[in-house]
Amino acid sequence: MKPRITLAETRLPDGGTLTLQEHDGRKFLLIHGQQICGPATRAAEEELARLACAPFRPARQPRIWFAGLGLGHALATATAELRQKRATFIVAEPLAALPEWHRRHMPASPLFTDSRVVLENDCGPAALILQAGLLHAILLHLDAAPTGPGNRPWVDDRRWLAAAYEALQAGGLLAIAGSRPTANLTRRLQRAGFAVAEFTVPASPDARKSRLLPIWLARKSKAPD
Repeated sequence: MKPRITLAETRLPDGGTLTLQEHDGRKFLLIHGQQICGPATRAAEEELARLACAPFRPARQPRIWFAGLGLGHALATATAELRQKRATFIVAEPLAALPEWHRRHMPASPLFTDSRVVLENDCGPAALILQAGLLHAILLHLDAAPTGPGNRPWVDDRRWLAAAYEALQAGGLLAIAGSRPTANLTRRLQRAGFAVAEFTVPASPDARKSRLLPIWLARKSKAPD
């Protein structure tokens, strides 16, 4: 049996430890030994990016914003889906160690191989306000993304949802994936002014029977109540 290899570790602001591991050629991000990003989230992250980018293939200058870098699965898919030279992919990653881990352990990451990728360090409401009316899509995975106040997902923050709504162009998408159903998320998004569609994707696309993972596509279509 091939061993798990710890490639890097860093301390998180809340005192926890984020670990990058590799096993049999596959990489994982773990907190307290629990996988938050890796094979278990990859299918959902990639399908999230495909669904979020599909409406904007005709756009001359699509502008896509990512809440967190993770292992780069969503970013790699989005940069492959949208080949426009004037596209912009903004990765908002507050943890400085993650881009460094990409540089050292994932040299093929679009973070360093695609000049259209821009790295920023804030994924909170203040950063989104600066993008007012500019973004075609915002992508977030509930497990892999950085968390907000109280270590809660950013989608639990009304200010963040309001800023995300304002950051999007008319018809823009807030695309969210998760590892399990999230109670009241659809209603929360609707209250923020979004028109919401729900999808599922197999956690293991090649498996005969696979757990289904949720995806929410929230479109900016009307003013919030």
